[in-house]
Amino acid sequence: MFKKILFCTDFSENSHHAFTYALNLAKTYKAELLILHITPEPVEIYRPTEQLEEVVRKHHKKVVDEEVTTHYVKEMKGFKDYRLLLKEGVVFSEIIKTASDEAANIIVMGTQGRTGLDDVLMGSTAERVVRKSPVPVLIVRLPGK
Repeated sequence: MFKKILFCTDFSENSHHAFTYALNLAKTYKAELLILHITPEPVEIYRPTEQLEEVVRKHHKKVVDEEVTTHYVKEMKGFKDYRLLLKEGVVFSEIIKTASDEAANIIVMGTQGRTGLDDVLMGSTAERVVRKSPVPVLIVRLPGK
């Protein structure tokens, strides 16, 4: 049923909770687990040099690798069929694009569960993904939220 599971993370507590669901689906269906982290496009106040951009990218990749190891790889306990995908851009758009490009069968992500004015002003990445996704989306909320 599921051959590729796309798990989206911002390394929040909500994402860590949703990871349990993504990992269990991957183990149950013997599917490949794609761990996606997207860095939002920066607001440019000035244009950095190419060398500075490269230094920042390398540092960010190192930080993301450490986060993935700390929060996810240890929890996998031997599960090896995963890949880390790092993207930059508009978060919900990159999730949709990655799901299509990678032929994912399902997207798993956490949500903050914003409601009311917060949701209207800030928008909900999860809601936008659900509306635009070409595949089913499993949204996981922290218990008690």
